[in-house]
Amino acid sequence: MGASVKALHFADLHLDTPFRWAGPELARGRRQALRDTLRRICAVAEEQQVDLLTCAGDLYEQERFTPDTAEFLRDTFAELTPIRVFIAPGNHDWYGPASLYHRVEWTPNVHIFDRPALSPVMLADGLTLWGAAHCAPANTAGFLDSFRVDRGGVHLALFHGSEQGDMQFQEEGKLPHSPFRADQIFQAGLHHALVGHIHTPVDSPHHTYPGNPDPLTFGETGERGAVLLTVHESGEVTRERVAVATSTVNDIAVDLSGVTHSGQVIERVRSALASLSGVVRITLSGEVGPDVDLRVQDVAALRLPNVDGIVARLGALQVAYDYARLKEEPTVRGQFVRDVLAAPGLTEDQRRRVIVTGLRALDGRRGELEVH
Repeated sequence: MGASVKALHFADLHLDTPFRWAGPELARGRRQALRDTLRRICAVAEEQQVDLLTCAGDLYEQERFTPDTAEFLRDTFAELTPIRVFIAPGNHDWYGPASLYHRVEWTPNVHIFDRPALSPVMLADGLTLWGAAHCAPANTAGFLDSFRVDRGGVHLALFHGSEQGDMQFQEEGKLPHSPFRADQIFQAGLHHALVGHIHTPVDSPHHTYPGNPDPLTFGETGERGAVLLTVHESGEVTRERVAVATSTVNDIAVDLSGVTHSGQVIERVRSALASLSGVVRITLSGEVGPDVDLRVQDVAALRLPNVDGIVARLGALQVAYDYARLKEEPTVRGQFVRDVLAAPGLTEDQRRRVIVTGLRALDGRRGELEVH
């Protein structure tokens, strides 16, 4: 290996994701944002004059891809020529007869690993890239189990798998596809592993998870994106994270305490969104007046020039009824409040819930506001 080699690494883009948390129009916009992000990744590869672009799986969704997606990927990677592109299919874009990878006639600069075991590609004199593919959507064994490099030089690995250390609690809901231990990398004779599957970014001494480069859901944390790596003659790897997302997903809470009508609700939401962009999920909480006509669909339907879309939900939202005043009313409402306040065996929270639910039903507003 005569000189250092530069690579740009990414994973878990998940093209054609359904985005079930969004409506049809917003979901279509999110899917387009993922394509825009891939174009941005390729632009960074050209700007940085890298030697290779690597993808560690879950580039697209096997069960949902379209011929349009196949053509998009073929053209996008073809335009990168002469930069070499290496893809190690994951559990969502697994390699098989019906896969996009098998159907597309790729340009010579694109290499798809198509075996469920690590196989070598010489990148330069003394530098080998070992890659493997998931060939089924589940039950893929660990690629590093019983693997050992069989030649000298510097060795990199590219695969989609689950590191079985800290990752087990960082992303608890993820199944352990192709599990491995961090110490297996060095024991196998590899200098560094470029991996995918875990969406939380991780920079460990001998492996790198870039994280999903563009938001897929709310609450994602960490400096995700693509990772620019320089592989030195000694086998040492230096890294720099590059933000490539072309859109943002925000998750905020809006306190509605004290509002007395729906107009104030909208104004508080507008104020909270004034400095944001992209898609925003809003959780509404607080104690509101009993006459507030609050409907989450009205909040979600807001059209603001600075945001792409709004997802609204109710949090710990309560109705501020004045029970002392209501129980003095010579009305059905007053009698109802008096009866509930006098009812034995209820906790204060249960009593409040019964009163709020009953009063809203008596006011003809059942179902507009959840009781917390």
